[in-house]
Amino acid sequence: MENVRLIVDSSANTLSDPARNLEVVPLTLTFGEENLLDDENLNISDFLTKMEVNQEAGKTAAPSIQRWLDALDGAEQAIIVTITSGMSGTYSSALQARDIYLESHPLAKIIVVDSRSAGPELELIIEGIEEMLQDPKLRFADLESKIAEYRTKTSLLFLLQSLRNLSLNGRVSPAMAKLAGLLKINLIGTASVDGDLKPLTKARGMKKALKELVKQMEENKYQGGRVIIDECENLADAEKLKELILEKYPDAKITIRPMRGLCSFYAERGGLMVAFVNA
Repeated sequence: MENVRLIVDSSANTLSDPARNLEVVPLTLTFGEENLLDDENLNISDFLTKMEVNQEAGKTAAPSIQRWLDALDGAEQAIIVTITSGMSGTYSSALQARDIYLESHPLAKIIVVDSRSAGPELELIIEGIEEMLQDPKLRFADLESKIAEYRTKTSLLFLLQSLRNLSLNGRVSPAMAKLAGLLKINLIGTASVDGDLKPLTKARGMKKALKELVKQMEENKYQGGRVIIDECENLADAEKLKELILEKYPDAKITIRPMRGLCSFYAERGGLMVAFVNA
């Protein structure tokens, strides 16, 4: 199947790639009066420093409908994959853009997918779609159900070393965030089936935390399939996690990537996000 444009929002931790026919639509990150686009021009290290010295809760905003329309411009067939609707209005704005685009392009075919996740799991979904598009017998009309089926075979885990931003945003108490930092407690969680980020367990020290991540992967039926590790200024621990996985599953195909702005906003410096095919 040719000429299918793939579109994701910037929570996917990737950049636009003409070779893949892939467009990335940025979310907006706000600190006080300053709005930052989560695009290729955002310096992640500077952004993290800005976030760490900020004493007020930052905010994130979904892409405008116009940004989605710009990404769709000229497309006859397109598939949009968004961050979970449980965390953002991004899915809703993409749906509105699809409906507006179809009014002026009634013959176009557009699928909008709520990933129920974020970060590297969106990349896994895109990779799955790219593989589907190689099947000459597959009809566009059948893609939506195929994508939904594939999504049941992917999972996301995350590891947070800092809870400061969650504290500023009212997700955890300031006392808990401070205590976690003092005791070097790492929070491990997952993306639930409803698309919420759900804590699973805690581990004191990174060595235990990385082993716990591998354990949680196996409890999610990981058997040596594709893995993507996204890291927030923490390449060293991402490499250690990769080594732990390869010790048990030497044939696993593992990619390590840096996080972009949106995921760095939630994961903070030192955070990891791990997506994998679990069946």
